[in-house]
Amino acid sequence: MSTRKRAVPSVALVTGASSGIGEEFARQLARRAHDLVLVARRKDRLEALAATLSALHGIEIEVIRGDLTAARDLGAVERRLSVGDIDLLVNNAGVGSVGEFAQLPLEREVEQLDLNARALLRLTHAALGVMIARRRGAIINVASMAGFQPVPFNATYAATKAFVLNLSEALHEEAKQHGVTVTCLCPGPVRTEFQHVAGIDGERMRGRALLQYMARTTAHDVVEAALRAMDAGRAVAIPGMVNAAIVETARTAPRFLVRRLAGASFRGQAYRE
Repeated sequence: MSTRKRAVPSVALVTGASSGIGEEFARQLARRAHDLVLVARRKDRLEALAATLSALHGIEIEVIRGDLTAARDLGAVERRLSVGDIDLLVNNAGVGSVGEFAQLPLEREVEQLDLNARALLRLTHAALGVMIARRRGAIINVASMAGFQPVPFNATYAATKAFVLNLSEALHEEAKQHGVTVTCLCPGPVRTEFQHVAGIDGERMRGRALLQYMARTTAHDVVEAALRAMDAGRAVAIPGMVNAAIVETARTAPRFLVRRLAGASFRGQAYRE
C-alpha cells in the first residue's frame, strides 16, 4: 500500500449545504481551512451560514442558490465545477419519500430520481474530468444504508441510493490511478430535517427502538467518518459500528428476508405533504 501523503483539497463545493449533513460538511471543511462553494435552494440560510463560517475561520465562501432538478440551475453548478479550482466535491443534496409506490405522486418520485441520481451523475462527471486532468482531487457522494438492499415503502429512495453506491464504487476504481479519490458515504438514520421533508413519521415506524439507537449517530459523526474515509482513500464509509454490522448482515442474508425486514419499518406509513 502506498504511504504517499494525499494532498488536502483547498476549495470544496457542497450541495444541499443549507441544513443537516450538508451544513455539517460546510462547518467541518471550514475548520479544515477550505474555501467553500455552497449550493442549495434556500439562499437566506446559505448566506447566514457563509457569514458565520467566514467570520470564524477567515475563509472565502461563494453562495449559489440552485434547485438541482432544474436544468438551468444544474447547468450553472456544472459550469462552476468546470472552472477548475474545485478540489473536493460533496454531492449531498437529496430527497426521499415514504409510502406505497403506486400511491405516491409520480412527479415527486421523478424529482427524487432527478435529484438523487441524475444531478449527482452530472456533477460527478463535471468534476471528475477536471480532477483527472490535474491528477488530484476528491469526490464524496452521499448515499445511504438503504442503498445496500431494496426497501419496500421507501422504494425509489433506496433505488437511487443503490445507484449512487454502485456508481461511486466503480468510479473509485477508475479514478484512483489518476490520483483522484471517490468515496461513497452511507449513513444510517440521522436526526435532521430530511425525515420531515420525506414524510417519515418516526413514532409510527416499526422497530423504532433499533432505529432510535442507530440514529444516535449525529451529523457531526457522519461527516467526520466521511472525511476520514476520504483522507484514507477508501471507497465506502458506513458511520457507526451497528450500522456497519447491519449492512454486512444484509449482504449475506437471503434476499427475501432482507427486503421483508427492510420494508417492515416503513409499512403502514402513508404519503404526507
